[in-house]
Amino acid sequence: MTTKAWTPSQIVLTLLGTAVSAVFLAPFAWGLFTSLKSETEAVEVPPHWLPKDWTGQAWKALFESGNITNWFVNSLVVSVCVTSVVLLVSALAGYGFARTEFRGKNVLLGLVMAGLMVSPAVLGVPLFTTVQQMGMVDTYWGMILPQCAPAAMVYILYKFFQGIPRELEEAAFIDGAGRWRVFFTIVLPLSRPSLAAVGIFTFIASWNNFLWPYMVTNNPDLMTMPNGIATVMNSYGIQWAQLMAGGLMAGLPLIIVFVFFQRQIVAGVAHTGLAGQ
Repeated sequence: MTTKAWTPSQIVLTLLGTAVSAVFLAPFAWGLFTSLKSETEAVEVPPHWLPKDWTGQAWKALFESGNITNWFVNSLVVSVCVTSVVLLVSALAGYGFARTEFRGKNVLLGLVMAGLMVSPAVLGVPLFTTVQQMGMVDTYWGMILPQCAPAAMVYILYKFFQGIPRELEEAAFIDGAGRWRVFFTIVLPLSRPSLAAVGIFTFIASWNNFLWPYMVTNNPDLMTMPNGIATVMNSYGIQWAQLMAGGLMAGLPLIIVFVFFQRQIVAGVAHTGLAGQ
C-alpha cells in the first residue's frame, strides 16, 4: 500500500499548526520548569529554561504551607454548585422564553439581553452591598449565588430551544404529556450538546473567577484557587517557583475537563453558534 504524498498546502498547514501549538504550550513548559527550580534560581537574571538543579521543593512547600487542599476543595464546591444552578436556571428560562407566551415577554427578554452589555466588574459594588445586607459575606452562598444568572447562557439555550421542531412537543401533548414531562423527557435530551457546552463554559469561568471571591470573602479557609495562589509570598516577595506550581495545580482540572469533554465542547460550539461570536 503506497502512502499519498503530502501536498504543499498540507505541509504549510501542518507547520503553521505546529508553530501555533508551540506558542500556546510554551507558557505551560516555562511554568513547569520554573516550578522545578529553587526559589533562588527562579529569579536569576538572565532567566533560563531548564533548571540547573532539579528540585520539587516548591511543590512540597506549596502543600505544606499553602492550604492548597482547602483552596482546591473550595473552588470545586463553588464551581460545581454554580454550574448546576446555571444549567437549571438557564434551561428553564430559555425554554420559557422560547415556548411560552405571556404579557411582557419581550420586555423581560430585552432586560435579560441587556445583561450581555454590562461588565461584571461594574456590578461588583452593588452585588457586594446586596450580599452584605443578606449576611452572606464569607460564606459559600455569597460566592455562588451572584454567579448564577449569566444572561449569555440563557440566550444560548433560548436560541437552541427555538430550533427544536414544535411538532415533537405537539405530538407529546396530543398523547397526554404535560409541559414539564415534555421539557424533561423530550427537550432536555435533545439539548445535550448545548447543555454540555453551557456547563463546561460555566465551570471554566467559575473556576477561573478571581475578582468576585476576592471581594466577598476575607476568610483564608474559604479562598478559592486563584485567590489562594495570589497569597503565595513571604517577607522577601513573591515565591515564583511556588507560584508556578500553584498555577499548574489550578489549571489541572481545566485540562482534565478539556481532555475528557473536548468532543462535547466542539459539538456544543457547533450547536450553539458560539463559533461566530
